[in-house]
Amino acid sequence: EKAVNLKKDLAEMQEWVTQAEEEYLEKDFEYKSPEELENAVEEMKRAKEDVLQKEVRVKILKDNIKMLATKVPSSGQDLVSELNVVLENYQLLCNRIRGKCHTLEEVWSCWIELLQYLDLETAWLNNLEERVQMTENLPDKLDAVNDALESLESVLRHPADNRTQIRELGQTLIDGGILDDIISEKLEAFNARYEELSHLAVSRQIALEQQLQTMRETDHMLQVLQENLAELDRQLTSYLTDRVDAFQMPQEAQ
Repeated sequence: EKAVNLKKDLAEMQEWVTQAEEEYLEKDFEYKSPEELENAVEEMKRAKEDVLQKEVRVKILKDNIKMLATKVPSSGQDLVSELNVVLENYQLLCNRIRGKCHTLEEVWSCWIELLQYLDLETAWLNNLEERVQMTENLPDKLDAVNDALESLESVLRHPADNRTQIRELGQTLIDGGILDDIISEKLEAFNARYEELSHLAVSRQIALEQQLQTMRETDHMLQVLQENLAELDRQLTSYLTDRVDAFQMPQEAQ
């Protein structure tokens, strides 16, 4: 009777393993939204807990069958063979569920990381847009133009590491068919805005550099002219003081 009961327990255990495989491993998941992906992660966590909770039952079943095989070898050996098959299937199930759970957790982590990098770069783009707007309608003063140029250049020196991470993380998820539509849309919008603002910012940088160069050249010319006028004024004053006749002066002084 004990052998019959153990055989029944083995059959029930194998049936449970088969059902778990169908429910957790053979089901086709489509991760088209973050909610679907998050739900899949939580479901696999529950599956892992559910499978691991069977360890106690499996151990008890294993000990009982081995004990029976020791006491009644004739009926126990067949059960040991069946037990080994069930144990192998159970262990395979555990490994596959652990693997899938780990993979989904990694995928979720990848998605969260992508969002974080997008937030960082979006904040930088907002800052860049603000600095570009600040370069408009500047007062016609050298200091104001120079400050605006330095401010813009400081933002443009932003490293490209985050954008590299965004591209790699997004491509990894898209290649896996995970949230591909959402990620493609987000990356397309981000890249379009990045290209537009970057080109605008560089154009404004070049314009400010040219404006600054022109203002510096104009200031230099004015300074030279003022120095020449001051020297001429000094010479004329000297001529007047010395009562020099106009026709005795150099041509330029006349």
